[in-house]
Amino acid sequence: MRTTPNWPHAAPDGLMASLLLSFLATAGLYYVNIMPALVEGLKTGLHFTDAQAGMSGSANVYGAAAGALVATLIVTQVDWRRAAYVLLALLISIDIASIFIHSAALMIAVRACHGFFGGLLVGIAFSVIARTRRPERTFGMLLVVQDGLGGLGVMLLPQWVPLLGTPVLFMVLIAFSIITLAMIPFLDVYPRQQSNQMTNGNNLQWSPLVCAMLSVFLFQFSNMVLFAYIIGLAKYFSLQPGHAADIVGISAWIGIIGSILVIMIATRFGRARTLMIALLLTGLGMWLLHASANAVWYAVANCGTAITWSFVIPYLLGMCAKFDSSGRAAAFGGFSSKMGLATGPLVGGIMASSGHYELLINVAVVCIFVCAIVAIYPARVLDQRDRALVNVDARIA
Repeated sequence: MRTTPNWPHAAPDGLMASLLLSFLATAGLYYVNIMPALVEGLKTGLHFTDAQAGMSGSANVYGAAAGALVATLIVTQVDWRRAAYVLLALLISIDIASIFIHSAALMIAVRACHGFFGGLLVGIAFSVIARTRRPERTFGMLLVVQDGLGGLGVMLLPQWVPLLGTPVLFMVLIAFSIITLAMIPFLDVYPRQQSNQMTNGNNLQWSPLVCAMLSVFLFQFSNMVLFAYIIGLAKYFSLQPGHAADIVGISAWIGIIGSILVIMIATRFGRARTLMIALLLTGLGMWLLHASANAVWYAVANCGTAITWSFVIPYLLGMCAKFDSSGRAAAFGGFSSKMGLATGPLVGGIMASSGHYELLINVAVVCIFVCAIVAIYPARVLDQRDRALVNVDARIA
């Protein structure tokens, strides 16, 4: 920690700063990490249909996508700290209001508003992460936070909703926002920057950035089309819902292994090769869900995809961040992420309502392999740039 006359701040590129930034980036979108519990809770607590519960989650994330899009326009202009205070206060207010809502239509509208402000917050947080020296490492820490607390939520909330009602879902979100508010003063200034090697003036290198954004969308879509209905999928294959919730929660904790690997190896072995191997393993893990009638295979598939999800998404978001250190590209990546996170539950809800869980698995697997194809180009662009910088440094030395 370094101390200023006003407040002790975490070293801007240290692990403590990565942890604090991870909470800031998670606060606006924590409901995604507990989406299975949220969807199941709305169904059991308020008797929403599959489609209504899924639409509530999707509206939240579509609102976040809109907020993230707006964030791309303002991240280079706003004071990120003041904006974070205001946005967290708004999120807390909306979560409090959500406790008293019982209508599906009103819940969908209110959660869309919540998502908008949450998306703004995440976009701003991503822009701050892009100003650190190693954004991949911070995104890895982000997944450690999300998997650890998300796993806990998925395990406990389905048990709490029958006892305490749906308000407990929103009380958890309120508590997370309050904790994040208390962390903000300990973060460094992170001044705005204008450009880096991957930009030409104020113009982003759009071709690889668009591919990186598309790969983020496809990856998040394929994961959420399954993850939002992973407990319903267990029911379809005749597994006990309570047992399935425990498996999903524990797998989220096990998924932290993937995030830790990102923190440890970063880009030491290059992005392209690393991503291709991890995405192939993700697709195979999803395919294993066809064997979910066997609880062991269901657990193996959940644990395997949790690890690879936590491993892959920091690289994909890190690629976006590397195309512009001012934070705009990172915010664009956040927008793509939220569009994928929102579209997954929406499409999944249509298939789940019709009982087409096996088709749902197949769609997710196909999207993962398309994601791998799209991600190769931006990964190679950055790998070539890194090699060029190493050669320059070697000649100077």
